[in-house]
Amino acid sequence: MNLLRKIVLFLLAGLVLSLSACGREAPKVPEGTIPVTVSFGAMEKLTKAIGGDAVSITVMVPDGTEPHDFEPRAEDMVKLSHSRLFVYNGMGMEHWAEKAIRGAGSPDLITVDASAHVPPLLLTDEEEREEHGAYDPHTWLGLREAKEEARAIRDGLIAASPKDRDLFMKNYESFAESLDRLQAEYQDRLEKAPRHELVTGHAAFGYLARDFGLTQESVEDAFATGEPPAKKLIELIEFCRAHHVKTIFTEETMDPALARTLATEAGAKAETLSTMEESSDESYLQVMEENLTKLDRAMNE
Repeated sequence: MNLLRKIVLFLLAGLVLSLSACGREAPKVPEGTIPVTVSFGAMEKLTKAIGGDAVSITVMVPDGTEPHDFEPRAEDMVKLSHSRLFVYNGMGMEHWAEKAIRGAGSPDLITVDASAHVPPLLLTDEEEREEHGAYDPHTWLGLREAKEEARAIRDGLIAASPKDRDLFMKNYESFAESLDRLQAEYQDRLEKAPRHELVTGHAAFGYLARDFGLTQESVEDAFATGEPPAKKLIELIEFCRAHHVKTIFTEETMDPALARTLATEAGAKAETLSTMEESSDESYLQVMEENLTKLDRAMNE
């Protein structure tokens, strides 16, 4: 091997090592905070509600991507390896979670499957059950389910930072009381409404519909996969006309074109109902209060 070739190979090897080292640098977090990685927006909101200023949160799934469609990259696993806690929803929402945990290769990483103790809602579509699993994964959109998930996150945070136990306990108690009040408000306003038909872009509101006596009909299934057949759209248009539905809800992560088309054909309007799958500055309680306002208006049209 001539001298020039040896020098080139030496420089290339140094560059590879340098880039590799950069990729393993820990994400910068404010001093004194607990580095936490969460799967997507709703887990960020629930973790923030309990962790407050004691946590520094990294969201793994980028905005515009469905959590169940996401595939973690090497850089995501590197970031996860520097976290003390990983919070994910579970219930089949993140099929990639175990792969990411293994890829992080951190024996000290504490993991929270937030829905592990939530009584699941069974999916009714047989094909969807065969492809994705038996249960509706949108547990955080049920207020009682969110309370249970917050409890699991509280316990994970205490395990990650025992010295902050009192803070996490206090924040959880405050959040749980707010959820109980909001549960009562949902029940009071929706159960008295003259209308109970909830038409959505995809079937993300099963827990909420079950709790407050709503009938959910949707353009896409719970996992928002594939294009809905024309027959399904025609059935939904007929459903909306028969029940005089005036509002069709879509979500932030979906292309709203289908919902708008359906709304036009049904003589209704399209409105956004948040699933919290993306990050935002609003708290969990703020989003659910806004959702209630929109639902209340739609059910009284």
